[in-house]
Amino acid sequence: MNPSTAQANVIVDELVRNTVSHVVLCPGSRNAPLSFALYAAAADGKLSLHVRIDERGAAFLALGIAARTGRPAAVVCTSGTAAANFHPAVLEADRAGVPLIVLTADRPPELRAAGANQVIDQHRLYGDAVRYFDELAVAERRPGQNAYWRSQVCRAWNAAYGEWRSGPVHLNIPFREPLVPDGGRTSEWYEPLEGRSGGARWTELPDFGALPAFVVPSARQGLVLACDAGVRAASEWAEQHGWPVVSETGGLGLGGATAIGSGAWLLAVEEFIAAHKPEQVLCIGRPTVFRQVQNLLSDPEVEVLLVRPDSDWPAPAHNVRQVGQWFDEPTKPADPEWLARWRQADTAAGAAVRQALELEPWPSGLRLAGELVTALPPDALLIVGSSNPTRDVALAGGIRPDILVHRNRGVAGIDGTVSTAMGAATVHRGHSYALIGDLTFLHDANGLLTGAEQRPDLTIVVVNDDGGGIFALLEQGAPEHADSFERVFGTPHGADLGALCAGYGVPHTVAGTLAEFRAALRPAPGLRVVEVRVDRSGHRDLHARLRSAVRDAVAGSP
Repeated sequence: MNPSTAQANVIVDELVRNTVSHVVLCPGSRNAPLSFALYAAAADGKLSLHVRIDERGAAFLALGIAARTGRPAAVVCTSGTAAANFHPAVLEADRAGVPLIVLTADRPPELRAAGANQVIDQHRLYGDAVRYFDELAVAERRPGQNAYWRSQVCRAWNAAYGEWRSGPVHLNIPFREPLVPDGGRTSEWYEPLEGRSGGARWTELPDFGALPAFVVPSARQGLVLACDAGVRAASEWAEQHGWPVVSETGGLGLGGATAIGSGAWLLAVEEFIAAHKPEQVLCIGRPTVFRQVQNLLSDPEVEVLLVRPDSDWPAPAHNVRQVGQWFDEPTKPADPEWLARWRQADTAAGAAVRQALELEPWPSGLRLAGELVTALPPDALLIVGSSNPTRDVALAGGIRPDILVHRNRGVAGIDGTVSTAMGAATVHRGHSYALIGDLTFLHDANGLLTGAEQRPDLTIVVVNDDGGGIFALLEQGAPEHADSFERVFGTPHGADLGALCAGYGVPHTVAGTLAEFRAALRPAPGLRVVEVRVDRSGHRDLHARLRSAVRDAVAGSP
C-alpha cells in the first residue's frame, strides 16, 4: 500500500467514526486517494457520497445538508482554483454557524516550489472564516502516522461541531504520487491502520461544549425577535411568558397565541412603534433583512438581550445588554394589556395586507409568496432565497407553525442557493420547496446537475422579474435614478429558463395564472422548476400602497 492510499483510507474511516455521514466529492486527480477511499466507504454503506462537478455548488450542497441535519458534512476537492471555489460556501458557513469540514488536496511542497500545474497557496486559504486550519504532513513510508492522522480529523470535527460555536474547518492535505491504490494489503503497511475498537473515535469528544450561558429577561413590556433556527423555541417561550413574538421569516415556523405574523409591517409604522416601544427585545439569532428591525435594535431606549451561540453578535448601536446561548425565565410577569395591543394591531395589519393584495393583478412577488406558503403541505421544508423572496415571505406569508425554513443569511448572498436547496431537500423527510429569484437561479444553475444520483423531491419556484428587482425597493430605485437604473441595477438578461432546465433534463413549468400556479405546487416526486414571470416595474409602488394600508389599519384599530 502506498502512503497516499494509506492516509486517505484512515482519514475517511475516522470521519465516519466522527459521525460524518454525508460527503460531497468533486472529481480531480490530486484528490484521487480520497476519491477511492470515499467510494469504498459508500459501497460498504458507511456514508452517503454525493458527486458534483462544480466546486462552488458542491460546497453549498454540503452546507445545505449540514444545515438541515445539524451535523458536520464534508466536502472534498483537488488543488488550485477548485479549492478557491469553496470560499463562498465557507464564508456562509462561518457567518451562519454551519458545521462544514473542508478537505482540499494539494501538491507536496517540492512540486509547489517547482511551479507545478494547479498550484496556488492553499495555506489558510479561507483566512479567519474557518474555526480551525491544519495542513497535514505528507504521508511517508514509516510508522507512527495512523494516530496523527486520526487525531487531526478529531480536532477538525471538534472545532466544526464539538465546541460551542459551530462553523467550517479546513484540512489541506498534500499527496505525493502514486495517487491510486497499488493493490497492496493493509497488513503490508508499517503499522496497524485500525482505529479504536468498537468504531469509537480516536479522541472522544462531547457533542457540545460547556453548559449554555443564559440571558434573563426582566421587562413587563418585552418583544421577542426570532431568526431562523430559533423560531420555534422562541414561539414556545413567548407563549409561555406572554411576550409578543415576531420573526424575520414572518409567520413561518411561528405559532402560539403570542405570534405576530405582521411584525415586519408593524415595526415599519413609526407611529405604532412610538406608542408600543418595548422595554426589552429578546433577539434570538442574527437579524439581517429589515431596516426597521435594525432601527429597533439601535434605539437607545430599548435594551437588547441577544441569544446567539457565536462570538460575533449583531449590535447595530453596540448597545447589547446581555449575550447568552439560551434564554431563562423572566424575572417579572408580562403586561397582558401590552400583548393585547400588539395582537389587535397584528389582526388589523394582516387583514389590510390580504385585502390589498387580493385587489392587485396577478402576479406580484408578495402575492405569490403568500399563495406558496398557503399551499405548502404540513412539515414541508421551504428554502428561501435572498433579496426579494426572503422579504416577500416575511411580509405576505402568514402564520404557518408547521413549516421548516432555511435561508442562507450568514452573508446573505445569492451564491449556491440552488445547491443549498438540493442538499437540504436531500436529507429532509418530506417534500421541499424553494422560493428564489431569477438571478439567484441563474447564478447557480449548475446546482440542478445531479448526474446519476437520485434527485430529491424539490419544487423550485423561480420569481422571474428579468433582473435585479430588489434594487427597485432600495435607494437605487428612486425615480431620480431612472436613467441609470436598468443598465447597472435592473440588468435585464432575457434568459430562457425553460431551455436551461431542458438542458439539465429538469421538468419546467411556466405558471401564467393563479390557477396554474396552485396546480403546479401540488406535491410530486422528483425535481421540478416552476417559473412565474413578474413585472418588476410595479414593485416600489406596490410596497408603498401596502405600507399606507397597514398604517391606516393600525391607526384605526382599537
